[in-house]
Amino acid sequence: MNNVLIKPVITEKQSKVTEKFPNRYGFIVAKSANKLMIKSEVEKMYGVTVERVNTHNYIGKLKTRNTTKGVVQGIQGRNKRAVVFLKDGDAIDLYNHI
Repeated sequence: MNNVLIKPVITEKQSKVTEKFPNRYGFIVAKSANKLMIKSEVEKMYGVTVERVNTHNYIGKLKTRNTTKGVVQGIQGRNKRAVVFLKDGDAIDLYNHI
């Protein structure tokens, strides 16, 4: 599977985690990706050694809005995220690979 990593998570919260723990990086990944696929893809793409991977599925929030045609409901932001723990001394420059 070629599209395991969709994009890195570059948010304020993830940046604070990476500053506090320099070997943790977050990625949005494909829903069908497992931990072994994520580990091999990160190692191949960035040339680092991955010690472990944590994954979690975000369930989208239900959003409701009033329009001229009536009430519209939808779901926002369903995705799967992975937090990758690297070997000490390894680092990923996310801003270089965007």
